[in-house]
Amino acid sequence: MSVCIRVAASSPPTQAGSFVHSTRDAALEILNDFVLGVDKSGKITFIEEGKNVDRLAQEQGFNTADVENLGPGEFFMPGMVDTHIHASQYTYMGTALDLPLLQWLNTYTFPVESRYRDLKFARDVYTKVVKRTLRNGTTTACYFATIHTDASLLLGQIADDLGQRALVGKVCMDINPMVPQYKELLDESKDETLRFIRELLQKKYPRVKPVVTPRFAVSCSSSLLDALGEIARSSGLHIQSHISENKEEVELVKQLFPDCLSYTDVYLKHGLLTDKTVMAHGCHLTDEELKIFHKNGASISHCPSSNISLMSGILNVRNVQKHKVKLGLGTDVAGGYSASILDAVRRAIDTSKVLTIEHPQLRPLTFEEVFWLATLGGSEALSLDDRIGNFEVGKDFDALRVNVSVPGGPLDVFPEDVLKVIVEKFLNLGKTPWLSFISLFLQYG
Repeated sequence: MSVCIRVAASSPPTQAGSFVHSTRDAALEILNDFVLGVDKSGKITFIEEGKNVDRLAQEQGFNTADVENLGPGEFFMPGMVDTHIHASQYTYMGTALDLPLLQWLNTYTFPVESRYRDLKFARDVYTKVVKRTLRNGTTTACYFATIHTDASLLLGQIADDLGQRALVGKVCMDINPMVPQYKELLDESKDETLRFIRELLQKKYPRVKPVVTPRFAVSCSSSLLDALGEIARSSGLHIQSHISENKEEVELVKQLFPDCLSYTDVYLKHGLLTDKTVMAHGCHLTDEELKIFHKNGASISHCPSSNISLMSGILNVRNVQKHKVKLGLGTDVAGGYSASILDAVRRAIDTSKVLTIEHPQLRPLTFEEVFWLATLGGSEALSLDDRIGNFEVGKDFDALRVNVSVPGGPLDVFPEDVLKVIVEKFLNLGKTPWLSFISLFLQYG
């Protein structure tokens, strides 16, 4: 038997009560007056026009009186995907944005991350960041934790307890000359990574999995990168790291790895560039490097807020698209000042317009394209698009219920506003108190 949610279009003009999502062929598809069915395991069993509800009720075995109809001003959209966020940096989010990357890490990040040996501190921060991201509409997050195994395991537990889908990474780094108290020994990093993976998988959380996490090439020896590449290969796990965030970092990598042809080549030679790899930033990747990304099926997490806040650079999304590299959005807390993917959506559009000012031959990103990046694109970047990202039959019903008609809400709707206009307004003006988090695994699981 299916649980059924009917999304019936209300009387004009708002067309509230529809599904909006992305497909392989359309950055934004609007489905008015549709009915969607979900089985007890949380899988979408059908999505059809509402006029077929009586036939579907007979075929699927539900009572039409039990169909939930959305009200005026409401629509469903897929849950948003944050492909890069540092949960451990949440305490100083919105502050400390006055330095470029390498100086910022040494001054703010490493001293704070060293505190996560304290599990009471870790529980407080990690609970708050998971709750905040869920309130912001992030149903799936790819988290960096710290070098502390027990605290990283705790982050996985909290994500599972609160119902968020998450990839959680225990950070690996055995080089840190500026803050030497915050690093691991080579063997320690390998052993603790294996313990983290083993213990997290033993929990059998349905939506939380480990991800192999070298911090970035600057903080990892070649021996550690080799070991992590082998761990990822033998386990079949996801991999996350950073690449080509700012120019100073790129030059430092050249000095540290003189035998490698490029930053990308460092990860490639150590077995860390696979079809389950997501690399944050990529602002300064060359065309040759992007070709390698495409060949290996690796992804880029576009983090426009932190790219600007830390004065790192601007990713040319059109060039990434031209090379057919998988791409999603990341908040990159706390280099990014906000834990909301909606803010990343806005910064992605703004930074594409800055590039267009500088290079008039480029086309800025449309709101439809960035909606795709925040949902289906993010699921592809994390190799989870077989389960989430849109409302295809067979996928998990992982969705947000948006209501733009709440009294005192952040946007106004006018008689001539069709749903496409309302979606654009929501992406540009929406605030999280007016977004109701709906997740089938919470409601029906």
